[in-house]
Amino acid sequence: MVARGEMARFWSLESLHTVSSDGGAEPSALVDDNGSEEDFSYEDLCRANPRYLQPGGEQLAINELIGDGSVVCAEALWDHVTMDEQELGFKAGDVIQVLEASHKDWWWGRSADREAWFPASFVRLRVNQEELSEGSSGSPGEEQEEDTGRARHKHPESKQQMRANVVQEIMDTERVYIKHLRDICEGYIRQCRKHTAMFSVAQLATIFGNIEDIYRFQRKFLKDLEKQYNKEEPHLSEIGSCFLQHQEGFAIYSEYCNNHPGACAELAGLMQQRRYRHFFEACRLLQQMIDIALDGFLLTPVQKICKYPLQLAELLKYTAPEHSDYDNIKAAYEAMKNVACLINERKRKLESIDKIARWQVSIVGWEGQDLLERSSELIHSGELTSVTRQGKSQQRTFFLFDHQLVFCKKDLLRRDVLYYRGRADTDAMELVDLEDGRDGARGPGLRNAFRLASRTGDEVHLFCARKPEDKARWLQAFRDERRRVQEDRALGMEISENQKKLAMLNAQKAAHGKSKGYGGCPAAPPLQSLRPIHQRHITVPSSLPQQQVFALAEPKRKPSLFWHTFNKLAPFRK
Repeated sequence: MVARGEMARFWSLESLHTVSSDGGAEPSALVDDNGSEEDFSYEDLCRANPRYLQPGGEQLAINELIGDGSVVCAEALWDHVTMDEQELGFKAGDVIQVLEASHKDWWWGRSADREAWFPASFVRLRVNQEELSEGSSGSPGEEQEEDTGRARHKHPESKQQMRANVVQEIMDTERVYIKHLRDICEGYIRQCRKHTAMFSVAQLATIFGNIEDIYRFQRKFLKDLEKQYNKEEPHLSEIGSCFLQHQEGFAIYSEYCNNHPGACAELAGLMQQRRYRHFFEACRLLQQMIDIALDGFLLTPVQKICKYPLQLAELLKYTAPEHSDYDNIKAAYEAMKNVACLINERKRKLESIDKIARWQVSIVGWEGQDLLERSSELIHSGELTSVTRQGKSQQRTFFLFDHQLVFCKKDLLRRDVLYYRGRADTDAMELVDLEDGRDGARGPGLRNAFRLASRTGDEVHLFCARKPEDKARWLQAFRDERRRVQEDRALGMEISENQKKLAMLNAQKAAHGKSKGYGGCPAAPPLQSLRPIHQRHITVPSSLPQQQVFALAEPKRKPSLFWHTFNKLAPFRK
């Protein structure tokens, strides 16, 4: 954190005060389309919702609950893809039991009978914690019917209170979110626009995207929520219709999330210069914002759109079928889940392209166009025996991406080095499952075989797996590849050319100056047994750093495993 005394030598807070052209002070709040200003002051929100606004407040409350022996669980906002054994991987919607939250960025938790560190900013704490010990490994959709059945047997007053708790959380977090958006627009964007020598119009568009549009939309959304909110009896609130009424408006988040990787890169570049660091800190202090850096504030819209379906899922769980809001809540949950899934899918693809670029750079003797010209995710990988037209067998390692299958050969001495040996266009090929036995001129005794044949030419590839189950996995992988290609086309899921070029440029820079493999090409990192992926998780060697597109959400370093073990064994631990 920049010391205030040091910062004052570069920027004075008074120099940032907003002054209009006629010399009068500008109003402190943005005005919406209806001409109304903010309804909640910072002090009001702090008094009503201290844990949402005070740094470390939520962490302190979690540790108190854990210390009292309570079970504390959180739900994943989005996927955490990791190859690090000390990190806990999970999918959006998974439930993680929080075992320790002594570190503000990384928490220790359990999921699927495994304990490890996970980034705290990737999860949302459930409001009602008392039932979380029951079935803590499923997603909201999978648990819904079972949870609803359990809830029916609860005391009616208890169920009403749980519903009121969720409604109250939705309202509180929405008001705090509006406060954060206003602070970004007034505290940062306005000040940046006044300093044209430091920021160009294009730079500001890259850093802040359409966040002002999101702010205006969310103000209208909150006003409608307030109208449907029953302050005296929150459990009677009917807020589902608000989500349905505004569901098309939430589409603006897609543009923001697509722009976010570029915003991260642009802001990171500016933060290398001391005057920009001091400027942004001065903006924060002037606006009296909480102690979070600008990159953290810019992440809040991404987190928010992924949090809605989790909140609605919990609300639906405690809403009785006979409740007047039940049908609307159920429809709203499905609508917001679809929005969040699309954004989560874009995030995963953006993570994948950087890893794919680094993987390609590590391959010796790569030929032809870059992988990213057509592909954006690895679907399956493993070893197969390729049988030529002359009946010759060749052991190869294959990588199935969307739109293409890449062939590689392992080095005889250095098994962690791969040589490029070709590729097949899966868009132009047809998959044929072969029975065990003879295949024409290629000889008898073929087992666990399948074939890729060109639909227009005479190109044919014959493969044999070691075991029937290996063959079955490959056949399923090819079916998945076709389905995903169709889904991406239907959803308009495309990665921009600039993002592809940036990924390749970063991969080449990362490889420059490192140890060289044969032929002067970058040596591949140690291969960590590339396992099949599930739910579109890219699996590449763990030594490859993950893309920093969403690195603002994930802390750079996690606590040492030693300290967690030490804390558990400490004789004076309470």
